[in-house]
Amino acid sequence: MRVPVSWLREYCSPDLDTFALAERLAMTGTEVERIEAHGVTALEHFVVGKVLEAHRHPDADRLTVCQVDTGDGEPSQIVCGAPNVAAGQTVAVGKPGSVMPDGTRLKTAKLRGQASHGMILAEDEVAIGTDHDGIMVLDDGLPAGTPLADVLPIADEVLVLEITPNRPDCLGVYGVAREVHAVTGAPLAPPPWAQDVGGPGALDAARITVQTDLCRRFTARVYENVTTGPSPAWLKARLMAAGQRPISNVVDITNYVMLLTGQPLHAFDLDRIAGGALTVRRARADETMETLDGQLRRLDPEIVIIEDAEGPTSIAGVMGGARSEVSEETTRVLMEVACWEGANIHRTSLALGLRSEASARNEKGLAPESAMQAQVLATRLMVELCGARVLPGTIDVGGPTHSDPADGHRWVAPPARTIHLRDARVSGLLGVSVPRPRQLEILTRLGFECRETDDGLDAAVPSFRRGDVTREVDLVEEVARIGALEHLPATLPPRHGAAGRLTERQRLRRAAADALCAAGLSEIVGWSFEGPERAAALGLEQRPAVRLRNPMSVEQSRLRTTLLGSLLEAAGRNRSRGAGPLALFESGAVYLPSGDGGPPAEPHHVAALTCGAVRPATWREPEPARADFFSIKGALGAMLGAVRVDWAVRPCAQAPPFLHPGRSGELVVGGGERDGGAAREARSAVAAGWVGELHPTVARRFGIEEPVACFELDLDLALARTRATEFADVTSFPEVREDLAVVLTDAVPAADVLAVVREAGGPLLRDVEIFDVYRDPERVGEGRVSLALRLRFRAPDRTLTDEEVSGRRRRIVRALAERLEGRVRDA
Repeated sequence: MRVPVSWLREYCSPDLDTFALAERLAMTGTEVERIEAHGVTALEHFVVGKVLEAHRHPDADRLTVCQVDTGDGEPSQIVCGAPNVAAGQTVAVGKPGSVMPDGTRLKTAKLRGQASHGMILAEDEVAIGTDHDGIMVLDDGLPAGTPLADVLPIADEVLVLEITPNRPDCLGVYGVAREVHAVTGAPLAPPPWAQDVGGPGALDAARITVQTDLCRRFTARVYENVTTGPSPAWLKARLMAAGQRPISNVVDITNYVMLLTGQPLHAFDLDRIAGGALTVRRARADETMETLDGQLRRLDPEIVIIEDAEGPTSIAGVMGGARSEVSEETTRVLMEVACWEGANIHRTSLALGLRSEASARNEKGLAPESAMQAQVLATRLMVELCGARVLPGTIDVGGPTHSDPADGHRWVAPPARTIHLRDARVSGLLGVSVPRPRQLEILTRLGFECRETDDGLDAAVPSFRRGDVTREVDLVEEVARIGALEHLPATLPPRHGAAGRLTERQRLRRAAADALCAAGLSEIVGWSFEGPERAAALGLEQRPAVRLRNPMSVEQSRLRTTLLGSLLEAAGRNRSRGAGPLALFESGAVYLPSGDGGPPAEPHHVAALTCGAVRPATWREPEPARADFFSIKGALGAMLGAVRVDWAVRPCAQAPPFLHPGRSGELVVGGGERDGGAAREARSAVAAGWVGELHPTVARRFGIEEPVACFELDLDLALARTRATEFADVTSFPEVREDLAVVLTDAVPAADVLAVVREAGGPLLRDVEIFDVYRDPERVGEGRVSLALRLRFRAPDRTLTDEEVSGRRRRIVRALAERLEGRVRDA
């Protein structure tokens, strides 16, 4: 919501500048998104001028060369393109140095050869209206050189507020003023609806019938002799600053009153209401009507409409109809101010895809009392600005359960609610004592009528807070946010027997994330929602997914089944903005359908992605290696090593569709438990994910033109196979190192080689690693590869002999030959 500061200060003006006021509001629960400057700046260059002479430009038919007295002694020549400029006028002038609303700074210029020292202004050029057809003509009594800011509201500051759904009372300027009064103590002016120039009683000029409980209150007044035309400058300026476009005085009054009170209004042309009567009812199935935006809307029985004798004329609480809108010919106006069930208005707005300033307020559930407040204020403005005559009487009725049938369905006010606030409850919840006089002061400023009791206060809830304050704890919240939060001590809540430590699973998850960070990856947090386009880009459009019944948009219509999509979108966004090599990871839940209609499974996954160079270029390595299968596999190994999970990569039986064929593998966790160096078969080995290079076609769909390496695994599945921490003596006896080169076919996975070596090496083999890969058809054979293995032997209780090591080596060579058809390469 946009709140012009000058308008706000008309009702409550604390001794604070705008930035200090914004900070105070933000610290007490009214979020201020930003402060905007509305209108023009460099005000000293905007003045009142007198047009002394006006002649046609010698070289342009549509330009006029004017001599303008701006109070500087010598007249200034200004070239003007407005058709209504003439000698003798008093006008608004922007001199050189003026800064316009769009940031343009005026300079002396030449237009078709004629010098122009400034600009004669139209109202849209100083943001106090939308008219650009001609210049503004001011009161002749204004002397030349008068600062324009003293005459017209050409500059203002605007607070842009984020109002929470539970505070519809702050969707009006006066409601925000009440809040400023409460948080600063500055005097609050009486409400603008305090004096009513209309009156109660019967109104014979129109008839209203309410047939649904979805209308909580419906009020109406009728005006005759209405003169429709432009609004005064002050009204248009306030609407513009608040984000509304001025239209005509009648329509502008409805918008002005809505912005001030928070209560929407609608003006009907009474002469265009067929039969002079309105009925409020639910729409019929497939009923249609044309709204003010020119669209034909198809309705359903959940939508409330207002109709006359010829059919629907307004969608209740959302938008009026074109058939009865106010026009230049309007002379009789029926002003409707009503209160509706908020949930129904929200549903109607979504169903029709139609959102308006009125629906944004009505859907919050406004207090019925605000209807007459807005009606009273609108009456005064209609009389003052439109020269209208208000007819005696006011229609004030409600739905079947909100009215008294015996009194012509007159609206009945809901009973007032009084809540008891105990001193002990305040101190118990807040952990700090707030003196009762301070509680009384805060609640009174907020509009509560309070009475002291033995142990606290009885607070009568004002109508505008009835939907928000329902319990004692709500009163405690009001006391806390205004007067106690800044003074609360830093304490922990009392919880007996609770320990503030992480669970084992949480600790391991953090260890995994820390390991990836240590490997140079940066963590991101992506949305849990995705659209079908992302799944299609990954080739996963056929994968079952959990779909949302009421999504915010198509792009957020289903729950993600993989973390890779959000990583790729983040990488593509960064690459499109020139970001360098990327190394990203995400740890979070994915959502898999249960298949039986139950809640989806939510396994915790971790995924990582690298693209570009694996490390920064240096003078020694101007072109470092690019991200590939082995670089991302190294990061994967660092992470799983940090959480003590045995793992291996094996060929995929069926690789995911987004991976590069031949450059990917299936990730297996478990399968090998260490016991004194001996590797033995474990039945808990399971496939937990994949690792590999992304297919180039898929990468390009996300705007990435370079190789991408990535992995994803089910972290919960992996952490269930974490090895226990073991401590062993590694320094008392030396180890024996031996190298072994074995030739095998290219089809044998390196992981199988390591598994066979570990099993054959027995408990004396402490470690084995591959340190070289050699291919040469002439020396090792076509389709074969030589792997160089480094073996490390050590015993925990003695120094090994050559015979012991040789025996283990022979067993390893024999196992490689028998199980993998490998042979030792001599040279």
